[in-house]
Amino acid sequence: MTFLLSALCFLSGSLMFSYWIGLLLNINIRETEDGNPGAANLWKKAGYKYGLLGIAGDFGKGFLPVWLIIKSGAAPSHKALIPIALAPIAGHAFSPFLKGNGGKGLAVSFGVWSALTKFRISLTYAVILACFYVLAKVVKKGKKTTSSEDSLQTATGFLLLSLFLIFRRFPSFLLWIWLGNFVILLWKNKKALMRLKKERDFTM
Repeated sequence: MTFLLSALCFLSGSLMFSYWIGLLLNINIRETEDGNPGAANLWKKAGYKYGLLGIAGDFGKGFLPVWLIIKSGAAPSHKALIPIALAPIAGHAFSPFLKGNGGKGLAVSFGVWSALTKFRISLTYAVILACFYVLAKVVKKGKKTTSSEDSLQTATGFLLLSLFLIFRRFPSFLLWIWLGNFVILLWKNKKALMRLKKERDFTM
């Protein structure tokens, strides 16, 4: 049962709504700075209206299957929720519809955590990212952040999220889901983070 539910969640996550919306508009959102086929680049290429539609799709494909499984009690145990919850994120990151080269998984991660914790963790992460956004604006004196800097904020913010999980004593299975999610985020952002490191090394 766990394998079947995980497979269904993976399939849900692998549906690349933002990328497909872009194609319907004759826009290839992978032709951007970071080549990410996610909602952020749909926003940049097609505007905020389509960007919000892409975010809703990416969020929903993480939220709905996990929420339905929890609501129905289909998961045999809390441990079974570990692969089930990680499956939509992995499906988005390694979508077979894009030959394994999917998106970074931020919006779908928000969806999964919203379903798992009734929005508590996703809202906490949103606050952390908002604080980083304001800090970056101050440091850069209002200038736009690069995709590499955005990746650093995403990864660092998610790392800080673990402290909240531990401090608030969330169940251990959620920590395992966090760890898997963090590994996927790091993997999908590794090129941007390496590029940022090279840029910093060059300027030193």
